[in-house]
Amino acid sequence: MYEKVLISLDGSKESECIIDHVRILSEGNAIPKLVLLRVVEPFPVATLPYVGDDAAQKAQGKLKKAAEEYLSYVADQFRTHCGAAEVVVLEGNPANEILEYARKNEVDLIAMSTHGASGVARWAIGSVARKVLDHWPGAMLTATPASCRP
Repeated sequence: MYEKVLISLDGSKESECIIDHVRILSEGNAIPKLVLLRVVEPFPVATLPYVGDDAAQKAQGKLKKAAEEYLSYVADQFRTHCGAAEVVVLEGNPANEILEYARKNEVDLIAMSTHGASGVARWAIGSVARKVLDHWPGAMLTATPASCRP
């Protein structure tokens, strides 16, 4: 049913609650391709005069490298249950980048936690998940951190 599933993670334990749900889905449905996506927000422009361009670029590079390593580790958990697990790290506004990537790459299903790095105190549903839900015309799988196994 699903040929390509996009799993959005931000590195937080809250965002990881979607992993078990997607693993169960992929075991039962032999999904040919999973894309694990993490969006790194750009370095705040207002801080550039204080840290300098070089330091900011170096810090951003370290964040992207850490995101790739994290996603590669998570992808290993899926490789036995699906045809391929790809890792993608983008820079920008998380909700916008998730939606743009999904549209451009013919994603069939977006899977994400309702809460990520901002935690459950933010709103009843996280702002990134809310924006994706409001603007994605396709199928979505969401999970709350409470739905995770301890």
